[in-house]
Amino acid sequence: AFDGALRSPSLVTLSVSMWLSTIATHGWAAAAAPSATAAAPGSATARHIRRVAMDVALADEVERRRNLAIISHPDAGKTTLTEKLLLYGGAISQAGAVKAKGEQRRATSDFMELEQQRGISISSTVLSYEYDGKQVNVLDTPGHQDFSEDTYRTLAAADNAVMLVDAAKGLEPQTRKLFEVARLRRLPLFTFVNKLDRPSLSPYELIDQIEAEFGISCCPLLWPVGSGDRFRGVLERGARRVHLFARGERGKKAEEAAVVSLDDDRLEALIGDGELYAQLIDDVEMLDGLTDPLDLDRLKRGEQTPVLFGSAMTNFGVQLLLDTLMSLGSPPTPRALDAGDEAGFTSGELTGDEETVEPTSEDFSGFVFKLQANTDPKHRDRIAYVRVCSGRFEKGLKVKHSRLRGQQLTLAQAQTLLGAERSTLDGTSYPGDVVGIPFSPGQMAIGDTLYTGSPPPSFPPTSFP
Repeated sequence: AFDGALRSPSLVTLSVSMWLSTIATHGWAAAAAPSATAAAPGSATARHIRRVAMDVALADEVERRRNLAIISHPDAGKTTLTEKLLLYGGAISQAGAVKAKGEQRRATSDFMELEQQRGISISSTVLSYEYDGKQVNVLDTPGHQDFSEDTYRTLAAADNAVMLVDAAKGLEPQTRKLFEVARLRRLPLFTFVNKLDRPSLSPYELIDQIEAEFGISCCPLLWPVGSGDRFRGVLERGARRVHLFARGERGKKAEEAAVVSLDDDRLEALIGDGELYAQLIDDVEMLDGLTDPLDLDRLKRGEQTPVLFGSAMTNFGVQLLLDTLMSLGSPPTPRALDAGDEAGFTSGELTGDEETVEPTSEDFSGFVFKLQANTDPKHRDRIAYVRVCSGRFEKGLKVKHSRLRGQQLTLAQAQTLLGAERSTLDGTSYPGDVVGIPFSPGQMAIGDTLYTGSPPPSFPPTSFP
């Protein structure tokens, strides 16, 4: 058990805590004795060590989760970016197109027939996959105002938000509204300025818009080298290196022509444009002098947003965005419980006084944030999307239903989700994951809480601004 804990470097403190807990509970002799005597099968010491080791494993899985929602005004490129995050995450081998032609692959997240016909997202979609040792859960949301209710509910299930901004148009009405929703939830916000491969506004003007309208500090992590036809790549400010791209085959990963240090004598020749090179050097000096450094505490409080520039269509900067989300994104955090007042939507905000459920709590809890029917044309299926908030979820788990006054349900069928694809859940789901639960009419409703143990948790309802 100790060895298993120590193999997780981020949780060494928990393994030490386990040892100290053994000392406190069973004395020095039990902590120092060989495992054969101190932790004989069935002994109190063995049960204690097993329980603490399971706590360590749960905390490790929680730390691995990255749950994020992508929000923006319509046509800013949400679905295209989602496809590219799947492509670079290894979940698909070729990115689909929003409006597929001929033999082109269709977008994974826009699987409904009406979405494919109209080329827009109508329903939020969950896409789960493994990347770089992390379990990633991407929540693609509709941008159109007519379907914003679905987006608001989906944001209640997210731990991070990616705000997409069209580089040519700047901030747009629906972007403004969705930002306020994310702020009420105190979600860490990452900003991706998209479509740099087209003529666009000045990056300084875009940052000024965000700071002036939202009152949030911007910290540019990726800075563009040119725009439109002269878009060459991006500067990774933290590492002080420039990523130069070559356009790749449609639907495939971009080809990285070169990754060069900012101080490399070859940089100007590789950019191939003396004016762009001079502008880049000036931009570096100005950004270092005028912008705030990245502050993780401010990011988690929603007071600062990292800004990254790129192009989802041409894949420029997408890999760097994904890596940034893995390194800076927040794992699942404590969830506030409903205090029974009329706070409604804003009761998702943590001010320090609320009762909360810790993701590492032993008891399972989760809430239904979306219902979807008839996703399988061969069956009249109904799926409840359940966000796991604490504990572990496994197929066959017996849970209590809060709205049905603690009625016990056996969740014998559970599914993992990747757009329209449904796979039977064979393993364990942890806080931050979204599982699909088939249900009978009247059995599930949006806002329902499923749980084990007592007293029953009650998560805040989602009302709308």
